[in-house]
Amino acid sequence: MTNALKITTGQYSDKGRKEINQDFHGVYNPEEPFLTSKGVAIALADGISSSDVSQVASEASVRGFLEDYFCTSEAWSVKKSADRVLTATNSWLHSQSQKSHHRYDKDKGFVCTFSALVIKSTTAHLFHIGDTRIYRLRNNTLEKLTDDHRLWVSAEKSYLSRALGINQQFEIDYKTLPVEKGDIFVLATDGVYEYTSEAFIIDTIHSHEANLDAAAKAIVDESYDQGSTDNLTIQIVNVADLPIQDASEMHQQLTELPFPPILEARAVFDGYKIIRSLHASSRSHVYLAVDIETDTQVIIKTPSVDLQDDTAYLERFLMEEWIAKRINSPHVLKPCLQERKRNFLYIVTEFIDGQTLTQWMNDSPTPDMETVRRIIEQTAKGLQAFHRLEMIHQDLRPENIMIDITGTVKIIDFGATKVAGIIEISSPLDRQALLGTAQYTAPEYFLGENGTPCSDQYSLAVITYQMLAGKFPYGIQVAKTRTRAAQKKLNYLSVLHDDREIPAWVDGALEKGLQTDPSKRYSEISEFIYDLRHPNQTFLNKTRRPLMERNPVVFWKSISFVLLLIIVILLAR
Repeated sequence: MTNALKITTGQYSDKGRKEINQDFHGVYNPEEPFLTSKGVAIALADGISSSDVSQVASEASVRGFLEDYFCTSEAWSVKKSADRVLTATNSWLHSQSQKSHHRYDKDKGFVCTFSALVIKSTTAHLFHIGDTRIYRLRNNTLEKLTDDHRLWVSAEKSYLSRALGINQQFEIDYKTLPVEKGDIFVLATDGVYEYTSEAFIIDTIHSHEANLDAAAKAIVDESYDQGSTDNLTIQIVNVADLPIQDASEMHQQLTELPFPPILEARAVFDGYKIIRSLHASSRSHVYLAVDIETDTQVIIKTPSVDLQDDTAYLERFLMEEWIAKRINSPHVLKPCLQERKRNFLYIVTEFIDGQTLTQWMNDSPTPDMETVRRIIEQTAKGLQAFHRLEMIHQDLRPENIMIDITGTVKIIDFGATKVAGIIEISSPLDRQALLGTAQYTAPEYFLGENGTPCSDQYSLAVITYQMLAGKFPYGIQVAKTRTRAAQKKLNYLSVLHDDREIPAWVDGALEKGLQTDPSKRYSEISEFIYDLRHPNQTFLNKTRRPLMERNPVVFWKSISFVLLLIIVILLAR
């Protein structure tokens, strides 16, 4: 059986010698599927002593994090999910202080320190602001993993330099580290760690391994006995087991359902009546069918039997449906939800009555500028739906874009899509970095670099260029360049042509979107789309680049030829 992430915890909190306890703590250890997709979350907050309402801030911060983190998209990375939640929490705390009579005194408002630990798969994600601490106990050594955000004015006096709720904008420390089975994490407030030795903490945890709650109480009691005047809270997290899967085990999971046979017209298959085959390749079979129960036309995609032993392919195949279910956009293919029992491995999606962009381009070799804009703008909206969920499409090309009879554009294939939240989950599968089609693939992929939204932007710019020029901006040369130096030698060929009415500033937008260096492209797809429709003054004022920049090889050949002529003339004299 596959091991799953398993932790045991111990917690204890006490007001100590103070009138009230301004600390707050909590652990959320979910069931599947959230255990795999989101992990386990542990959080600790410490209210500042100068405030009478900081206990409210502590409780709101911990409760909000543990509840809202698990409500964020499964596609998001841990960092993005936590950042969104903590940004909202910080804004709420700050606004509460601004509404109160403490708005001119930050030390009396809704302010607290905060530390959180998210263990997802085999990685620990740490979020920290203030002077609570996170430690890791490994090999009998207690290692401090966080830095105190405290500014010391003198040996006796200090104040917090960072905390939740102090300012409208905030900066939180974030780090990741690999987790090993048997690792123990300790989260503690200053009322504990300032009055207890590391040796005592280590010995107490080891002597109470079967009852970490007892260990936590013993450490708090020791801090109190040593004279702590603050609230005292400690959390102990033991990583009892980690998810470890081998490829054969993963393959068995992926193939629990049998592969469907080749389907013929009029065949009844799992409640669907097959109308005809639309596409067949060595990788998959696509059919037009009718859902007998609802009498609606659908598309059924089945994996090729030839690839039933290819675990990585099967994972990508199943990911297509997972991705489609999480994207809600009129410009992205929609899956069909099926409530009846499924007896085979396949994907069902909406039927789009139309044609691929490839076929449309064959039928319309010289489209006008406005038509191109409408198609590219809709495609961009589909891509932005991916990017909002931290997904990179990675294989945008005309064959993966459909235009229906109403003119609506939809992205239809997600087999190469990279999902940030999924990549954080450990898997033995070999995920290929380069899954797209060479002519539309961003240059950075050929250098072995990871894709970004700018990579999808490049692919979109290539399609735009192809629609206007009928060719590719760099021909087939991009796939041959495997170094940054080689890519710098690629020359952008202007899309402007005497036979086409294309504004000069559109050429400038395309040149920027098609830069081989991703850092020189647009930072957002929306900027590229805007410049396709609105004249950018930068491109209007831009003079033609010197020959040395446009084509250094030709420049130096020309210089060499001129020098050769001079030498010949001198020798002739």
